[in-house]
Amino acid sequence: MNKVSTGIQGFDETIDSLRLGDNVVWQVDDIESYQKVVTAFVKQALVTQRRIIYIRFGKHQQLISTDMNVKTYQVKAANGFEQFATQIHRLIEQEGREVFYVFDCLTDLLNSWSSDLMIGNFFKVCCPYLYELNTVAYFALTRNVHTYETIARIRETTQVLLDLYAVNQLHYIHPLKVWERYSPTMFFPHLINHNQVKSITSSAESTALFSHVNRIEERMDYWNRLLTEARQLVELESDQSVDMKQRLMLLLIGEKSRMYDLCERFFTLEDIIAIAQREIGTGFIGGKSVGMLIARKILATDPEQRFNHLLEAHDSFYIGSDIFYTYIVQNGWWKERMDQKTKQGYYKSAEKLRKKLLTGHFPNHIREQFMQMLEYYGQSPIIVRSSSLLEDNFGNAFAGKYESVFCVNQGSPDERYQALEAAIREVYASTMNPEALEYRLNRGLAQKDEQMAILVQRVSGDHYGKWFYPHVAGVGHSANLYVFDQSIDSNAGMLRMVFGLGTRAVDRTVDDYARLVTLDQPERTPLMDHNDGKKFAQKKVDLLDLLANKLSEERLDDVIGQQTQVDRRLFATIDHFAGIRLRELGYKNIPDPHTLDFKRLLTETNFPHVLKEMLNRLAEIYDYPVDIEFTANFDSKSNFKINLVQCRPLQTRGLGKSASMELIPIGADSFIDTTSHFMGGNLNLPLDYIIYVEMDDYLSLPEQDKYAVARYIGRLTRKLKQSRIMLIGPGRWGTSTTSLGVPVHFSEIQHVDVLCEVASAHKGFEPELSYGSHFFQDIVEANIFYIAIFEGQPNVSFTPSYLSKFNDVSEQYLAADPQIAKIIKCYHTTGMTVQADIIEQRLVCR
Repeated sequence: MNKVSTGIQGFDETIDSLRLGDNVVWQVDDIESYQKVVTAFVKQALVTQRRIIYIRFGKHQQLISTDMNVKTYQVKAANGFEQFATQIHRLIEQEGREVFYVFDCLTDLLNSWSSDLMIGNFFKVCCPYLYELNTVAYFALTRNVHTYETIARIRETTQVLLDLYAVNQLHYIHPLKVWERYSPTMFFPHLINHNQVKSITSSAESTALFSHVNRIEERMDYWNRLLTEARQLVELESDQSVDMKQRLMLLLIGEKSRMYDLCERFFTLEDIIAIAQREIGTGFIGGKSVGMLIARKILATDPEQRFNHLLEAHDSFYIGSDIFYTYIVQNGWWKERMDQKTKQGYYKSAEKLRKKLLTGHFPNHIREQFMQMLEYYGQSPIIVRSSSLLEDNFGNAFAGKYESVFCVNQGSPDERYQALEAAIREVYASTMNPEALEYRLNRGLAQKDEQMAILVQRVSGDHYGKWFYPHVAGVGHSANLYVFDQSIDSNAGMLRMVFGLGTRAVDRTVDDYARLVTLDQPERTPLMDHNDGKKFAQKKVDLLDLLANKLSEERLDDVIGQQTQVDRRLFATIDHFAGIRLRELGYKNIPDPHTLDFKRLLTETNFPHVLKEMLNRLAEIYDYPVDIEFTANFDSKSNFKINLVQCRPLQTRGLGKSASMELIPIGADSFIDTTSHFMGGNLNLPLDYIIYVEMDDYLSLPEQDKYAVARYIGRLTRKLKQSRIMLIGPGRWGTSTTSLGVPVHFSEIQHVDVLCEVASAHKGFEPELSYGSHFFQDIVEANIFYIAIFEGQPNVSFTPSYLSKFNDVSEQYLAADPQIAKIIKCYHTTGMTVQADIIEQRLVCR
């Protein structure tokens, strides 16, 4: 029957011994009592020549002396739940079957995690695996420290649960659960006297014993006790407040970092407590939440008080990262989580786990907190946003890699609750999206804890009939990434702005455009004529349809025509010429259409100045360019309130933070080394292919053959669209005049990552490049990085012969026309990277 001795003979008889597979949990008053039963267990196991493993993580005294033949593993709980649980899982896997384990007291994990919830989670993932391998494992908990809920989860999972009392220098064991064993006296307390055991069956003796046992009615979670202590320190104005603030910040914000330093500088202990009071569960609130909160605090504490009266009140909740783990553990998916962390299962197991994450259930106490949050918001629309630990920090943006889900929040309480849960599941599942996995892998983050917290925000805006939306939304950069004219100050910042929800400013929308605003000259546009103004303007509006209870896309004229509370001319100009043309075409009773140009907003209000000052303030404090998301709402007098919904350091596209250009000496062997003439921000992008159109050969072609070159390029970029491509050629891409460049359509090059145009003074070919061209707006919308090379100018190095190092695959893709293959060269550029730094204003491709 595989019986195993506790090392206390009389107690073995009482509980009919332990069994292989048993997890044994001791509730103790002190560590010395636990050490006594551990010593008896280990000595007996050594006699029977069992392999014994000691898992050491606590700050308490060592349980097993070094002179015993016991293998010890030191595991750091301070590295976080996932690393701790993963390391223990791996060592259990490595040690194999029928091993005996002794764990330090689990209560000591509170020193690192401050969460009863996570101790319960660790036990629920560790215990079943130990049982599966037919081990016997000893654990301890300090009595009257943990919540009843934590004890209930452990009782449900373990095979044996025992109370160990020390009363008047006597020791008593009281079995509370002994799985699949029973005797008439098993669940009485038992006095332990060496190997002798006496069952306490007398009511008088039992009453006398339990009169010495401290039992409390309600046990507050350790995290809540910590917050209670913090509030008391605030009231007492105690000197210990600084230490408490740092302690809470490590638990809410994360390890020491540049973002942590900003938070420590600006947040008070009262601020940290206020954040904690809006957290559901425990754990980190994640990068997006931290970025939003610290940015708002920086603006609120502006010495000149320029912004406080213009900011919408903050009204968000945070679902702590511990809930993400709890959700996985509660639904029994930890094995899949471990499989996904392996090299073989990184992608394969991720898809299985992603599907499961969409189907799970939350614990009842978490569901209740979700419901209370939903009751707080009432029927106001909310957005459920990813806020992972790695997100929105210095070096890693994860922009667009994880989901954000609108909850229009209409219907019955149950319908609204079900929609909230579904949104949370969708965000959790997005951690296993292929794009997110690839992003983490490329940045060396595959094995780091990616703890998904969630930011829940009230959607900024108002009801307009059946629709809900803000007047203005968009993104802002403190450094202008797309300077289309040399007179523009790149340090003044820029906006990409839309009417309605900001989704159209954040995401690429086919055939629709955000308004690009240069904040030093907000009235300036890169457009050439009146028709461009209509073509490159926003034509549809993203909004929330309250009747349909969904995110919707509507025609601009349908939406703005119902805007009666504010002056719609702030945002749009009536196009009388288009109205006349429509009537000439026979359309009757149709109002003149609008062109969304934000002309009056940008020229007759201080809105662009305020955004410029906000961005400058944030960049100054961050000591780094920043990227924000914002909304704005106006009243009948054109007064406005701004809601800052996100802020992060301006990120590098590609492989995270760009290498310092100082490490690449001027004149180093490279394909391109240039200053200033690039647009798109910081870049650190490995290139798979470079498509290169040689200037001399192209310019010597007849006009018709130049059009043929353009069509071939379109076919080639479509074939390679899953790869990272740089397209480089003479003059202006997309020109209608073949003598000035290559006449491609934008649809033919929309899949490239980097677009490069070359002008050469010594070859007499100096057309105006795409600064200010029709193509410019499409480049911005498609998020294509742009480089202009003015060959022969100072600080510009361009060496086409550098490409001879790489494999020329032109004939493979252009074999049908050898003549074209001589003009369009395609190189497979394994190992080549293009790097750009907007602070150092230098770009290198090598």
